[in-house]
Amino acid sequence: MLFKNFLNELAEFNLTDLDIREIGIWPSWLKKILLIMLALVIPITGYFLKVKDIHQHQSIYAQKETILLGGYQRRAVKASELNNYRQQMIELRQIFGTLIEQFPKDGEVPGLLEDITDIADDSGLIIKSIALQPERVNKFYIEIPINIDVTGNYHDFGSFVSGVAALPRLVTLHDYSITQTNGNSLNLVVEAKSYGYKIQSMQ
Repeated sequence: MLFKNFLNELAEFNLTDLDIREIGIWPSWLKKILLIMLALVIPITGYFLKVKDIHQHQSIYAQKETILLGGYQRRAVKASELNNYRQQMIELRQIFGTLIEQFPKDGEVPGLLEDITDIADDSGLIIKSIALQPERVNKFYIEIPINIDVTGNYHDFGSFVSGVAALPRLVTLHDYSITQTNGNSLNLVVEAKSYGYKIQSMQ
């Protein structure tokens, strides 16, 4: 019966008769439809106006959060290894200090020449010349070349090289040549290099 009445009212209803100013006397079924439409339209409009923007911002913030979390995790790993790094730095400084101690100071170069001369004498070599050459400056250190020209035999040369290697100061041998001389002797020409360390060169 109610549904039949509703159909009759709907058949007699004319949209042109509606006046928004007379909404209070509109049929009750029309008011209900209007309320349902408003209940649907308001949330949908709110979603497109506000909620959609909120979701977009949330997505952006979620990406930023992921990036920041990754950075935090990397820093946390580094922080956990900090004590190991500090220990390694201490060990490196000790090694570096040991190497620096092997570099001759400016005033010790003449003494180094004397040491090389003594080793050559003790090895049974005949010294033709042992001459200090001009320094060669590199980025972090300087080379102190020493030209050595001696005569002897292979056994003497081996003893000489071993003696130079055993010096407390860092000395390396380079560009050697051995030639036959008159008789049974051999001539050895070699460049020895010592190294100097200057603090200003490390800055």
